[in-house]
Amino acid sequence: MQLEGKAGFSISEAYDAARISRAGFYRHFDDHAPQQSATELRHEIQQICLNSRCYGYRRVTAALRAQGRIVNRKRVLRLMRSDNLLCLRKRRFVCTTDSRHTYAVYPNLTRDWKPTAINQLWVSDLTYIRLRESLLYLAVILDAYSRRVIGWALGESLNTELTVEALQQALAERSISSSSVHHSDRGVQYCAKEYVDLLKTHGFQISMSRTGNPYDNAVAESFMRTLKCEEVYLTSYRDRDDALLRIEDFLNRIYNCERLHSTLGYLTPAAYEAKVCKQNREILP
Repeated sequence: MQLEGKAGFSISEAYDAARISRAGFYRHFDDHAPQQSATELRHEIQQICLNSRCYGYRRVTAALRAQGRIVNRKRVLRLMRSDNLLCLRKRRFVCTTDSRHTYAVYPNLTRDWKPTAINQLWVSDLTYIRLRESLLYLAVILDAYSRRVIGWALGESLNTELTVEALQQALAERSISSSSVHHSDRGVQYCAKEYVDLLKTHGFQISMSRTGNPYDNAVAESFMRTLKCEEVYLTSYRDRDDALLRIEDFLNRIYNCERLHSTLGYLTPAAYEAKVCKQNREILP
């Protein structure tokens, strides 16, 4: 049986017209097609790494598959390593928690519990950001189910006003229920009367990590590591205004709407919330 080419004549006639043998054609294909395919794939990987800065090979693989590429992540790792595209993370820990205070503390309500819906569990944390000549402090609140940043505040002092501002922003954006849990460490900024009273006014159940155990607030700790490694350590901020603009862009655009999250099946937090709400036929909170 003869196979018909696109021009309406057989494959054998095409070989004759081009004055090549079938074996010669396939030898040329075997020699050059894989290299061309690898070059195209490397180009696509480089574009993803340029746009997303600190993606590891797993997220790059997920991004390629989202574009319709059928690719093995081991191959992506090999190509990224050969092109020196694997990100190197700084490992450092700075404590911003002062639990030496006389305020009441609350038990941890989140041990061995994973939220199953949006707004069931909010987690909060603080970190510092170094400028050229001073420090800034960032308070952040995330929805633990979708990993989305829902409230944040940047200031020059590590005080209760900073955490209150972040909480007020989150409350302005979200609706909660009487079963909603707010989890934090035992720092004075979260145990202070002003902050606790605001939580109680809105009906939160209050939860706090055990003393000296950052794993109790693993979702927030993981986010802070991502923020430092993918934004703060890569940027030299001129001043407070510059830091404010860049961090706002990272939180609201890059992290919430563009960065693929492995825990969410390689969706962004915004896309994950939209998917969940669509499945439940709800309106985004």
